[in-house]
Amino acid sequence: MAAKPKLYYFNGRGRMESIRWLLAAAGVEFDEEFIETKEQYVKLIEGGSLMFQQVPLVEIDGLKLVQTKAILNYIAARYSLYGKNIKERAYIDMYVDGTTDLMAMIIYHFFLPEVDIENQRNVIKDKAVNRYFPVYEKVLKDHGQDYLVGNCLSWADVHLLEAILMMEELYSDILSGFPHLKAFKERTSNIPTIKKFLQPGSQRKFRPDEHYITTVKAVLNM
Repeated sequence: MAAKPKLYYFNGRGRMESIRWLLAAAGVEFDEEFIETKEQYVKLIEGGSLMFQQVPLVEIDGLKLVQTKAILNYIAARYSLYGKNIKERAYIDMYVDGTTDLMAMIIYHFFLPEVDIENQRNVIKDKAVNRYFPVYEKVLKDHGQDYLVGNCLSWADVHLLEAILMMEELYSDILSGFPHLKAFKERTSNIPTIKKFLQPGSQRKFRPDEHYITTVKAVLNM
């Protein structure tokens, strides 16, 4: 029996959360080792596990993978969430890169000085409503299918749902002008593996709290 993937990261969302989402959507159980101290981080570096001295790190199929997109690419391909051909993969990559850009702004704004957070949230809302969500709304409306690419669940769908839920935590009515995205959210949230991940007690992480932010800053000398 193959060992479960093992994830090395802080006990919070950050760059690892999309990896947790994709594994969960694929129905893959995984273990985690949380980095709480500078010593743990240095030990991973000195042991040669962190190629670029950065986390996330995922041990899977006998590999030690770093760099978030490389890890996600591997998981998506490994568990048939990466399209049926090279053209579908190109679209999946484009859609994923868009949601990645949006989520990166959300992730990093928690580390801003308190005085800047509200202003940055307004910027994030503007970009979500006027740049990113209209793209996905149009795709779903134009092809009339349940999923973004090939009418089959892919990494792009999982990533979009994650982005939508992150935005709804900041602005609960963010989908009020996007009926197709709202329907998409309802459909994908009820896929059994995803529904399980959304239940209390799963390995899904909550919004960053002060302990998480303080830990990350201390370990990474931010």
